[in-house]
Amino acid sequence: MSEVKKIATRDSYGNALVELAEKYDDLVVLDADLAAATKTGVLKKAYPDLHIDCGIAECNMMVVAAGMSTCGFVPFASTFAMFAAGRAFEQVRNSIGYPHMNVKIGATHAGISVGEDGASHQCNEDIALMRTIPGMVILNPADDVEAKAAVHAAYKHDGPVYLRFGRLAVPVINDHADYKFEIGKAVTLREGTDVTLIATGLPVSNTLEAAEMLAAEGISAEVINMHTIKPIDKDAILASAKKTKKIITIEEHSVLGGLGGAVSEVVAETNAASVHRIGIEDVFGESGPAVELLKKYGLDAEGIYKKVKSFI
Repeated sequence: MSEVKKIATRDSYGNALVELAEKYDDLVVLDADLAAATKTGVLKKAYPDLHIDCGIAECNMMVVAAGMSTCGFVPFASTFAMFAAGRAFEQVRNSIGYPHMNVKIGATHAGISVGEDGASHQCNEDIALMRTIPGMVILNPADDVEAKAAVHAAYKHDGPVYLRFGRLAVPVINDHADYKFEIGKAVTLREGTDVTLIATGLPVSNTLEAAEMLAAEGISAEVINMHTIKPIDKDAILASAKKTKKIITIEEHSVLGGLGGAVSEVVAETNAASVHRIGIEDVFGESGPAVELLKKYGLDAEGIYKKVKSFI
């Protein structure tokens, strides 16, 4: 059996920017002195005139991006999630969100899989923060194929978009001919009748593996890839809830305000199912190897499997 191909979605981000630059002449990419880490350096090497290094001044970068969007450019402002959503929140809210500017925010190194960089850089709150900004679209792709598709979709979308990418290489699960990405439309990866597993981003592949483990014990798990956190696909959530009556959300993010919060809000309005959230509990991250951290916080396949078993 051949080894599963793994690619970090931050790499996909850089490659997708080059693809856009080859097709469109209004693209501009901004970075905050992290081109090598965010992978915008790939674009800088291919199209140096389209890359602007704003230095370690993320707040200023967001305002520059907002200004450039008023001049006909489609700016992608790139930095770590902690700095994009955390440090520059006010500028994202007031200069991009409030006037509804056509700015795309490429946020890499999200979640605890940042690893050894520790709690200061492991942003587990960014989705919650961005969800509060009216009109902000939030995309959290699961693999290389989906990440590239998300970047292209973000470019075509008129309005602000927050794109969330990871540092850790993850399995490519969407490399098939009939894959289709559409903002606001979840993808059902596996049909099931006993429980619904709604995952986003990095844990999607681990959730699929956990579903296989559950199937071996006669538990039929439906797996939904919720690549768009906002606008959330209410129809997909409620249709699956009607079938299984039990929903479990899985995210590499705080259980407060992220995917679990968004799904719970939808379900609470209809009382369609009971909901359990798997993610980072009300704690900060810590320094350590990414794979070990995912295991410790129950976001590996075995951890997800055990928590689902306990819930149902």
